[in-house]
Amino acid sequence: MKSYIIIFLSFFLVFTASSQGLLSKSQKVFTHQDTLRGSITKEKAWWDLKYYHLDVKVNPEDKTISGSNTIRYTVLNEYRKMQIDLQEPMQIYKVTQDGKELKFERDGNAFFVQLVADQKVGEVKEIIVSFGGKPKEAVNPPWDGGITWKKDKNGKDFIASSCQGLGASVWWPCKDHMYDEVEKMLISVNVPGDLTDVSNGRLQSVKKQKDGTKTFNWYVSNPINNYGVNINIGDYVNFSEKYEGEKGNLDCDYYVLRDNLALAKEQFKDAPRMLKAFESWFGPYPFYEDSYKLVEAPYLGMEHQSSVTYGNQYKNGYLGHDLSGTGWGLKFDFIIVHESGHEWFANNITYKDIADMWVHESFTNYSESLFVEYYYGKEAGAEYVIGCRKNIKNDIPIIGHYDVNNEGSGDMYPKGANMLHMIRQIINDDAKWKSILRGLNSTFYHQTVTSKQIEDYINTQSGINFNRVFAQYLTTTKIPVLEYIFKDGSFGYHWSNCVAKFDMPVKVKLNGVDHWLKPTTEWKSEKVTNDNRNIEVNKDFYVTSSNITE
Repeated sequence: MKSYIIIFLSFFLVFTASSQGLLSKSQKVFTHQDTLRGSITKEKAWWDLKYYHLDVKVNPEDKTISGSNTIRYTVLNEYRKMQIDLQEPMQIYKVTQDGKELKFERDGNAFFVQLVADQKVGEVKEIIVSFGGKPKEAVNPPWDGGITWKKDKNGKDFIASSCQGLGASVWWPCKDHMYDEVEKMLISVNVPGDLTDVSNGRLQSVKKQKDGTKTFNWYVSNPINNYGVNINIGDYVNFSEKYEGEKGNLDCDYYVLRDNLALAKEQFKDAPRMLKAFESWFGPYPFYEDSYKLVEAPYLGMEHQSSVTYGNQYKNGYLGHDLSGTGWGLKFDFIIVHESGHEWFANNITYKDIADMWVHESFTNYSESLFVEYYYGKEAGAEYVIGCRKNIKNDIPIIGHYDVNNEGSGDMYPKGANMLHMIRQIINDDAKWKSILRGLNSTFYHQTVTSKQIEDYINTQSGINFNRVFAQYLTTTKIPVLEYIFKDGSFGYHWSNCVAKFDMPVKVKLNGVDHWLKPTTEWKSEKVTNDNRNIEVNKDFYVTSSNITE
């Protein structure tokens, strides 16, 4: 188990090293390209995405992708220069509007298109971008992503995209910033005739081409973030079922490699179990119109909207291991539960800036313990999330730098989940906590959000100000210390190693009796009997304690 955890953490270290340039958060030097990618530039802000038609040909022989993207938008402000993102070594060959070819200039991974026609406020306009090339090949997907080109054991091509953080523009031209989700999308993927493409949304048609290839047309009728758009190409077989959910019958489709059908029919029973638990906790699955799909992929997995990818080797846990070390993690398939949990936190509620990626990962990591609780009880769920603490590194803050496409620490998974678990303890009302989780998904339905919006919502709905709790756990690497002293019949205590005026309540046992304390950074004291000198912080709180009497 220890060796496995080292391997697991090394994935984060590899990803962090590549994204942080082996520098700490405070030392990171950002470039002009980081700003072009991570900020809402003037060339992005004046137009609002409405629709994409991504029409691509995937050629496994030379690992190339080519095609076009039709981009429909509403004019918000009169302006004639548009930023379209497409990463090296991919190329834009031509851009047209109203049948006229437009001039454009390249600045690294950003293309600036000079429009000719008037762009009047309120008008709906289109451009067509023709592109192609050999996209970056994934090194360690999904952490260091791109396109994965593999073969299955029968020698058939097995191909998939994964590009969170790196960006969808690694393989197709788009407005590659999370703040503006396209409202609807048609994805047309041409592949060799013996293969199947599975993408997002619903399959509208399959067209056989004269050259023996096939084009699969998938329609997405809900807003979708860029990195959620995916291609999955392989020798797939399909089976399906209907889940009777809160909004009626949900179509569930499963696509797996031909030889894995029997394994999948057994392992994928966790999908309806997941839906039942998460609809209870979070509200209706957010994409009934687009269905739910679970698709085998040549890497571990990813939360692609309505097309969740799976590569967990048909094992329970995380590749057969329990990340919590408690045994509860072997009661379910980690990838099915975790990646599908992102349908609520990532695909329904989406960060505007990747610096706030905790909104995706903290809630979804916490959803694993809620799944355990739903089926095995509240104590089991608590044991799971507490067990995951051993994976916390406290290396850099969880919230990254804004406007430069920079994410924070991988601690957003276990540490963020434990922060939410503590907030639940402080609210101390499970019905209210569940209403907050469901309320988040209804209030911010199909929206992009900031960390502050989520924090403010929890504060308002709970009636408790958690601002300093969020600041402590999201913006520092410090673990709060409850310092205490017994002297002359009094028990004194306060918080140290924390943000200014930190005031999180904490549950303790004083001589075996449960007791709530409300420490601040200033010393407080209470009268105690002479023999009342034993204190134990409740295990649900991710803090430490120190008896300074000794």
